[in-house]
Amino acid sequence: MYAFNYQRPADRAGAAGAYKGEARYLAGGQSLIQAMKLRLSNSDVLVDLGGIADLKGIKVDATSVTIGATTTHATVAASADVQRAIPALAELAGGIGDQMVRNMGTIGGSVANSDPAACYPSALLGLGATVHTNKRTIAADQFFTGLFQTALQPGELITAVSFPIPQKAAYVKFKQPASRFALVGVFVSQGAGGVRVAVTGAKGCAFRCAELEAALGKSFTADAAKAVKVPTTDINSDMHGSAAYRASMISVMASRAVAAALAR
Repeated sequence: MYAFNYQRPADRAGAAGAYKGEARYLAGGQSLIQAMKLRLSNSDVLVDLGGIADLKGIKVDATSVTIGATTTHATVAASADVQRAIPALAELAGGIGDQMVRNMGTIGGSVANSDPAACYPSALLGLGATVHTNKRTIAADQFFTGLFQTALQPGELITAVSFPIPQKAAYVKFKQPASRFALVGVFVSQGAGGVRVAVTGAKGCAFRCAELEAALGKSFTADAAKAVKVPTTDINSDMHGSAAYRASMISVMASRAVAAALAR
């Protein structure tokens, strides 16, 4: 690990003021610290967000669920309010990593990291969420821009994520057994804005699948999803699975997600 300066501000203004040079915000640290240990990441300053109380918490109203950026996966999974409003979101959070990762990892950290196989990005795209920062709001459809890349500007701080409450939703992933990251994960929702289908683990970042959305917009059934032939364009191919395999699994996972959503 390279040397760095550690800051732990007490409020958002302090966090923004501490962000100087090659700085990084530190949320749960489940990805960043590991990368720093391996010298894959180097930051002059780490700005620890753990001391900022108003970045934590969950608010639910009649139309949306808003989750503070440093709220842990375990807190989201255990929230009775989230379980009632968007059970698929609570289940997704409960399936991330292991118990230690869920107790430390945060929604803001996961979203900002934009790991190509992370679960939360699919929830943002699959539900049409909004990312709130200390400077603006960003629609999920414009947020994830590439491999470990987002629309965030240097020093911009995620403060919360708001999810519209859908009529039906579910998330199903085919996980890598050691890491529990998604080899292919699919989040499906049906709401006032129509059908949304988001995929993680299959490309450089999470993405919406137009072919599945079109098919499910006509017939929201497991059979309709399973019948879709997803193109292999830009689909990942590695030791865990070829592009053709992953493309096929997208339809399979989508069909299982639709079945789960209809069973609620």
